[in-house]
Amino acid sequence: MAGQHRATQRHKPTSTTPADPDAALRGWLRNYAKDHPRRRFRPAYHDARADGWIVNHKKVQRLWRQEGLRVPQRRRRKRRGGSTASLEVVADAPDRVWAVDFQFDVTTDGRPIKILSIIDEHTRECLGGIVGRSITGHHLIAELDRVAADRGTCPMVLRCDNGPEMACSAMADWADDKVGLYFIPPGEPWRNGYVESFNSRLRDECLNINGFWSLAQARVIIADWKHDYNHHRRHSALGYLPPARYAAGCSHR
Repeated sequence: MAGQHRATQRHKPTSTTPADPDAALRGWLRNYAKDHPRRRFRPAYHDARADGWIVNHKKVQRLWRQEGLRVPQRRRRKRRGGSTASLEVVADAPDRVWAVDFQFDVTTDGRPIKILSIIDEHTRECLGGIVGRSITGHHLIAELDRVAADRGTCPMVLRCDNGPEMACSAMADWADDKVGLYFIPPGEPWRNGYVESFNSRLRDECLNINGFWSLAQARVIIADWKHDYNHHRRHSALGYLPPARYAAGCSHR
């Protein structure tokens, strides 16, 4: 052992030696987890006490973790929407294709903010949106109806992901035969590129540089940014015109 630094020497963990004082309890916990694979350490602690083990819950939790007995979380199976529009969706005129997507932020108290944006893929205008703590499919439908009434028409196609607000029966009933729904494949957000590009600008130019202490403040700041985006922010794909000005002079119908 001469010439070796003291940091190179390690004692074997007690749990790996025959002298482990918790070996019997570890064995009991392993058998318990085998018999009850979906239970966690807290039920195991109470059952251990009932079986006569003199132990507190902290020790049971520590041994449970050391033995790798933590129960994996079950992942909810994500519902996939059924598209009713053609796979070759081209936004060659205003109101041909609207795109919908959500973003999230938080207020300074840690509570979530959910942000809905609706984009016309041809004019790049932000047509509407909602800022709230929670946005359901019915909220989305009400906002789509408001935008359609404001513009005097519904889109031919609504492009969206497979979120629960979109892939729900209420949305299918709303679309019916008047609007085609195009659900992008799960895990492929680039298929909804126009609204993703808009979201990145909203994130970079608004959400990342503002702190929101209330939902009301978030609504005002985000609404102001969207107005500036539509009427003053020049877009390279539109010949460096703001979306609203391009839409006003657009001859594609």
